[in-house]
Amino acid sequence: MAKRDYYEVLGVSRDASEEEIRKAFRKLAFQYHPDRNKEHGTEERFKEINEAYEALRDPEKRAVYDRYGHAGLTGEDPWGRGFEGFSDFGGLGDVFDAFFGGTAQRARRARPGADLQSALTLSFEEAAFGIEKDVLVSRRDLCSRCRGSRAEPGTQPVRCPVCKGAGQVRRAQQSVFGQFVNISTCPRCHGEGTVVESPCSQCRGSGREEGERRITVTVPAGIEDGSHLRLAGEGEVGELGGPPGDLYITVTVQPHPLFQRDGRDLIYELPINLARAALGGEVTILTLEGTSSLKIAPGVQSGREYRLKGKGLLDVHNPSRRGDEIVRIVVVVPEKLTGEQRRLLEELSKTLPDPAQEQRNGKGVKDWIRSALSD
Repeated sequence: MAKRDYYEVLGVSRDASEEEIRKAFRKLAFQYHPDRNKEHGTEERFKEINEAYEALRDPEKRAVYDRYGHAGLTGEDPWGRGFEGFSDFGGLGDVFDAFFGGTAQRARRARPGADLQSALTLSFEEAAFGIEKDVLVSRRDLCSRCRGSRAEPGTQPVRCPVCKGAGQVRRAQQSVFGQFVNISTCPRCHGEGTVVESPCSQCRGSGREEGERRITVTVPAGIEDGSHLRLAGEGEVGELGGPPGDLYITVTVQPHPLFQRDGRDLIYELPINLARAALGGEVTILTLEGTSSLKIAPGVQSGREYRLKGKGLLDVHNPSRRGDEIVRIVVVVPEKLTGEQRRLLEELSKTLPDPAQEQRNGKGVKDWIRSALSD
């Protein structure tokens, strides 16, 4: 099969500079390196790219190629010196170190474990005051039998017989320029340098096993619905000694039957009857800590709000700060009355001014309530 033009292989023009050739080679070598690209034909393409670069990176060889083509580079070495071709990738170790982190022995690096997600449901009070809760997490952990060594207890991984512990193999081939040395990851140990001859019977040599673990979660006071907690290192165990992943917990806070949340503040709606609204006085309210007293003014209207300082929720980021409780008055009008209640209200109604009439006369509702109470 006829060889392709070397300039075409690298995708550069015939007057390309040495730097342009080098950049084109780096890009293609990164794209078609067999350790990164497993597609069919990648290895042959990679060799073709190396061959083209070796011919064009040397000014003398390039001059011969430009003049005589592929034929000028066949036969004995015209420069009268030994040529080891691609020994350690033809002196291009710096290029492949930059791409692949050094030698092929690092092909199977330690990998961190996967992150996990879980959910936690809290009552309103638990979220308000903070709590410690246990969550049950399914995850892959170190094998309890081999403790991650992957070998059956009593045995140890041994040095790879193929690469002798180097993690890489060197294959030398003769070319027209001399010796061609190809360095690749060891197919036996996959770059680790050791092999497990007696795999653990429990994890089958993986070093990890599926299981469940109960983890205690410390929930900070004041946490909001939909918040996320991160527990570092509580995810799945890493591979080949890699660090474990993290556990992310999504918090759901159940609603409270009486309180509503507004940031750090609590909103509490206090229902009162008509008489209490007209007379005012002390009423009992609920707080997160229990009950408390609140004095309301005579003639209070629905929607009126009272603020109780420091009775709200703690700041999840700054526990020294706390919100307020906002008491919102709701005047409840009875839908059904007893005969006695109706009689009393009718008598009271005769003694009170007509609000509509007072409105027409320019007198406010609060004015006539205060006037009636002062009589």
